[in-house]
Amino acid sequence: MDYEVIVVGGGHAGCEAALSCARKGHKTLLVTANIKNIGDMPCNPSIGGSAKGIVVREIDALGGEMGINADKSQIQIKVLNDAKGPAIRALRAQADKVDYPANMLKTLKSTENLNIKEAMVENLIVNDNKVEGVVLENNEEIRSKIVILTTGTYLKSSIMVGSTRKSEGPHGERRSNHLSDNLKKLGFKIIRLKTGTPQRIAKESIDFSKTKIELGSPKNIYFSFDNHVPYKIDEQIPCHLIYTNAKTHEIIKENLNKASMYGGLDDIEGVGPRYCPSIEDKIVRFSDKERHQLFLEPESKYNNSIYLQGFSTSMPNDVQDKMVHSLVGLENAKILKYAYAIEYDAIYPTQLNKSLETKLIENLYTAGQINGTSGYEEAACQGLIAGINASLKLEGKEPLILKRNEAYIGVLIDDLINKGVRDPYRLLTSRAEYRLLLRNDNADLRLREYGYQVGLIDEKRYQNFLNKKEKIKTIENKLKTTRISPINGVNEYLESIGSTPLRDGISLYDLLKRSEINIEHIKHFIEINEDDEIIEQVVINNKYEGYIKKEEKEAEKMLKLESKGIPNDIDYNKVKNIASEARQKLNEVRPTTIGQASRISGVNPADISVLSIYLKKEYNND
Repeated sequence: MDYEVIVVGGGHAGCEAALSCARKGHKTLLVTANIKNIGDMPCNPSIGGSAKGIVVREIDALGGEMGINADKSQIQIKVLNDAKGPAIRALRAQADKVDYPANMLKTLKSTENLNIKEAMVENLIVNDNKVEGVVLENNEEIRSKIVILTTGTYLKSSIMVGSTRKSEGPHGERRSNHLSDNLKKLGFKIIRLKTGTPQRIAKESIDFSKTKIELGSPKNIYFSFDNHVPYKIDEQIPCHLIYTNAKTHEIIKENLNKASMYGGLDDIEGVGPRYCPSIEDKIVRFSDKERHQLFLEPESKYNNSIYLQGFSTSMPNDVQDKMVHSLVGLENAKILKYAYAIEYDAIYPTQLNKSLETKLIENLYTAGQINGTSGYEEAACQGLIAGINASLKLEGKEPLILKRNEAYIGVLIDDLINKGVRDPYRLLTSRAEYRLLLRNDNADLRLREYGYQVGLIDEKRYQNFLNKKEKIKTIENKLKTTRISPINGVNEYLESIGSTPLRDGISLYDLLKRSEINIEHIKHFIEINEDDEIIEQVVINNKYEGYIKKEEKEAEKMLKLESKGIPNDIDYNKVKNIASEARQKLNEVRPTTIGQASRISGVNPADISVLSIYLKKEYNND
C-alpha cells in the first residue's frame, strides 16, 4: 500500500482533509493538477461572512487551518451585524489572494506525513465496492486505504461567456475530463451545477471619491481562538460601496438574450446559485428594485486588482464593458479580467453517509463543491470532517458526527445528505434552528472538546480552553454571589445611568440582566479584569439566558428523535400507508434515525407517524 489516504484536489476542502489526516499521523498524499493553485481563491477575495464566518471559527475550534491562515493573510477584517443580536454576528475578512495560498502551501509542505504530487486523477481503483487507490491520466496507479475526492469545480467544467463555451476550469486551467464519468459508471448520480464570478477592475481607474468607504474593525479581532497574528488596525485596506442604476439595468435588459444563461448558449444544464445570483438574474427576478449594492474589494496588497462583488455575469465582453462603465465611479474603469459563468459536475449528496463516506463505495469520501455546495468555507469544513472521519476509520473508531444543535457544520452536512441540492448550497443563518446556540463567540466552547478527542487540538491549546471555561465560570459565580442593596449611594448611581432604583437587595448577575445595564456599570461595584472574549461570554450567557434555555429544550426534543434508531435492513416497501414520494426518499437516503427521517424533503409528519408505528410493531422500537 503506497499511502493510507489520498486526497484528490488542493482547494480549501483538500487542504483541510490532507492536513487533518497527516496531523493525525496517517501517511497522506495530496494530488492536485497544479501546485500553484493550492489554497486558491478563484472567486471572491474574502473568508467568512454571514454564517460562513461562524463556520471558520468552528473549523478552528476543531483543529482546522482556515481560520489561522485567514488571520495570517487578511488585509481587512470586520464583525458583520455587530449592532444586532449575537446569533447573527460573524467575522468577514478580505484575504490577500497572494498570501492566502502561499501561506497554505507553506503549511502543507511543512507538515509531517504529507506529500504533494502534481497530477490529474481520472479514475479510481475499486474492488468489491471498496476503493483501493486512484488512477492518473497517464494510467499510473497509486494505492491507498482511503480516497477523499475534493475536486471543486473541475469535473468536466466549462467556462461560459456570451455564446462561447470553453472546456476548462477557473483561470483557464485544465479540467478533469473523465473522473465524473467514471463515478457515474460506479453507480453515482451525477448532477450539473453552475456558478460564476464578476470582473476585476484596475484600482487606479476607479474614482473612489464617488463611492462610500467601508473600513475594517476599529479593534483587533481574529478567526482563530489561539494563534493571534498581530496587525495594525490603521493599515487595513478599505473596501468601497457603490450601486447599480437605471442605466445599468437598461443595458442588461437590452442584452439579456446575449448572456449565456438567457439564450447565449442553448445547451446549458447547470443550475446556478439561488443565493448568489448573477446581476442579470437579479434584474430579472427583482425587477421592482431600482438599484443593487456592489462592493469594490481589494484582492491583494501586491497588485491593483479590485473585485466587483455582486456583478457576476455571463454577458459577452463588449456588453460587460458597457455595464461596468455605467456604474458611478467606474465610468473610466479598466477591466483586468472579465466575468464568466462556470458549469461543472457534482455528485448528488444524498449518496453520502453522515461521515461523508459514500454509500456506494466503501472508504471513498467526498468533500466540497463536488457535494453540491458553494463557498470556500463550506468546502473547508467538509474537508476537515472528511479527513477526521477517514482517520478515525483507519483507527477503528466511530466517526465524528456533529448535530444540528452543535455546529453550522452539522447543519450543512445534515441538509446535504437528507435534502440533496437543486442549486449550489450556501450556508445561511436561516438554515439553523438553534442560531442562539451556534454563535460566533462560542464555537470553541461547543467544539474544542471534539477537536481534542480526535487528536487535532494539542495539550497546550486544550489547557488554554479549559482555563477560559474556568474564568467564565469564576466571573459568573462572582456576579451571582455579590449582592447590592439600596444603600450607600447605590440607588443614586442607578438613577444616574437611567436604571430603576432598588427596593431590595439584588445580585449583580440579576442586575446585569437589565437591558440598560452593561458590564462597565457592573465594574462600578466590583473589579473585573479579564479579556474581552471572557467578558463577552459572561454577558451573552446572562442577557440571553432565557432564550438560550428555550433553544436547549427544543434541541432536547430533536435529540430524542435522534435516539430512535432505524434498522439498516428495513424494507420500506413493507411499510404500508406512507406516501410514494416518502417511500422513494427513504429508500434513497436510508436514514439511521427517526430524527433524520423527519428532515428528509418529501417525508411528511404523517409518514413519520406511520413509520414510528411500524418500527414499534416490527422491531419493538420505542
